[in-house]
Amino acid sequence: MNETLKILETRRSCRNFKPDMISKEDLEAIVKAGTYAPTGMGKQSPIIIAVTDKATRDEISEANRKIGGWGEGFDPFYGAPVILIVLANKEVGTYLYDGSLVMGNLMNAAESLGVNSIWIHRAKEEFESDFGKNLLKKLGIEGDFEGIGHCALGYAAEPVKEPVPRKENYVYYV
Repeated sequence: MNETLKILETRRSCRNFKPDMISKEDLEAIVKAGTYAPTGMGKQSPIIIAVTDKATRDEISEANRKIGGWGEGFDPFYGAPVILIVLANKEVGTYLYDGSLVMGNLMNAAESLGVNSIWIHRAKEEFESDFGKNLLKKLGIEGDFEGIGHCALGYAAEPVKEPVPRKENYVYYV
């Protein structure tokens, strides 16, 4: 089977990460793959914030936990040491689709390098909050951006689950 198709069929979300940091080379390759995702009319509306600093990662995790309504001590990023945050410029009509494609590229690129991942939601709410706005300001990011998702990256602490069978009538050929 073609290696790309194999990656697409075998990638699964990881919900228990080791604390081990991924290599700089792997991180850069994953981020680069994200920048090559298709975007509407080639406008490249998304941006990626790569968070490897543990203190910043933990602050983002705490903000996300509060938005999700989980109890004290819960980590919505499941211990992943790296968080790639995808935001997209709302002035571009295809921003939501563009950002979603970036997320897919990030997760599939990670899998191809032996790095596990999961898409974590609530980025929209996070970056509508004072916390998110202040983070963007601190980073010098200006514009009308909406949070699309967090791509948590790391190495699985346990085997990821097997895929569930594909549903019937998933595809209709005409």
